[in-house]
Amino acid sequence: MAENKPLTIWIVSGEESGDQLGAKLMRSLKARLGAGRLRFGGVGGYAMAKEGLVSLFPLEDIAVMGFSAVIARLPSILRRIRMTADAVVAAKPDMLVIIDSPDFTHRVAQAVRRRAPEIPIVDYVSPSVWAWRPGRAKKMRAYVDHLLALLPFEPEAHRRLGGPPTTYVGHPLIERLAEIRPAQGERNHAPGEPIRLLVLPGSRRSEVSRLMEPFGEALSLLKERSPHPFEVTIPAVPHLAGEIRARAESWSVKPRIVEGEAAKWAAFRQADAALAASGTVTLELGLSGVPMVVAYRVSKIEEVLKYLIKAPSIVLTNLVLAENVIPELIQWDCTPEKLADAVLPLLSDTPERQRQLEAFRKLDGLMQIGDEVPSERSARIVAEVLAARSAQV
Repeated sequence: MAENKPLTIWIVSGEESGDQLGAKLMRSLKARLGAGRLRFGGVGGYAMAKEGLVSLFPLEDIAVMGFSAVIARLPSILRRIRMTADAVVAAKPDMLVIIDSPDFTHRVAQAVRRRAPEIPIVDYVSPSVWAWRPGRAKKMRAYVDHLLALLPFEPEAHRRLGGPPTTYVGHPLIERLAEIRPAQGERNHAPGEPIRLLVLPGSRRSEVSRLMEPFGEALSLLKERSPHPFEVTIPAVPHLAGEIRARAESWSVKPRIVEGEAAKWAAFRQADAALAASGTVTLELGLSGVPMVVAYRVSKIEEVLKYLIKAPSIVLTNLVLAENVIPELIQWDCTPEKLADAVLPLLSDTPERQRQLEAFRKLDGLMQIGDEVPSERSARIVAEVLAARSAQV
C-alpha cells in the first residue's frame, strides 16, 4: 500500500451501537493512516456523521428490532440492501467494513462479494454463531476476509466452526472502565443507609413491556422479605423513559428514574446489586462489580427459537467467564417469586454475592488486549488487511 495513496473506505452499520463503533474506527483510521488521504462512504448515524460520513440514508430507516418489526418493514429494508450494495459496487472502495446488524450488513456484503470480489470486506462484531445457527460461521468465509470480535472466546469459536480469520479486538467497554467503576468510597454506605438496587428492564420497547410487570411484583416481594431496606434506581434510555415511568406508577416500590449516560454510570458506580434484562448491560454490570440476576421474556413466536440455541448461557458475562455464576430466569422461569428469591441473597454478604464478586475480578484478565484500545486495534487490523490486499494486486 503506497504511503500517500488516497484510500476510500466504506463503512456500513445498521443501528446506533454500530454507529458508535464506526465513529471510533473512523477516528482511529484517520490517526493511523492520515486524515487527508482517507475518504469515507456508507451508512451511519450521528456519531459517524461527526467524523465526516455522509450517510446514504438515515440510519433509522433500517434500525428496527424484533421479529415482527423486521417483517413489517421487510420490503423497505430489502430496498435499502440493494441500494447500499449498488452504491458500494459503483464507488469501488479500497475496503468495505460492515458493523453488526447481520440481517442487513451481511446481505450487503454478500451482494458486493458476488459483483465485486476484488473489494476486501472486514466484519466488525461477530454474529452469535456460538449461540445459534453455527453454520453461519462457515458461510461467512465466502464474503468476509477478516472478522473483528468483541468477545475473547469468539476467535476460537470461529476456528472450531470453520469461520473466517478472526481477531479479538476488545470490547468498547474496556475504554470506559473509569466511568463504569466506582472511585474509592463511592460505593460505601453510611450507617442505616438503604441498599442501592438497580433495575434494568431493557433498551427495547418489547423488553420493557414484558419485564416491567414481573420486575415490579418481584420488588414488592423483596420489600416484604428483605431484612434490609433498599432503594431502586432505573437508568432509562430516553426514548423509553416515558413508558417506564407510566408502567412504574403501579409499583408498590417507587423507583428513581434517571436518564442520560452520565446518570446511568453514576448509578452503576453506586449500586450494590441489580435485576437486569439480558444484553450488553450484563457485561457493563460485571465490569462495574455489581452482582446481578438476569431475566428475559420473548414472544411466543420467538420462544420457538430457544430450541436452536446452543450456548450454555444467554448472559454475556457468564460466557466470558465460562462459568454460570449469574442466575438467569428466562421465559416461564421469569416469575416475581423466582426473581425475588434470586435477588434476595445479593442484598447482603452471602456466598451467592461473594461468588459473583470473585468471578468479576477475573474479567479484566480475560478481556484485556495489552496497550492498545479496541478502536486502535481494530484500525490496525483494517490497515493490515488493506496492505495485504494491495500487495496481491
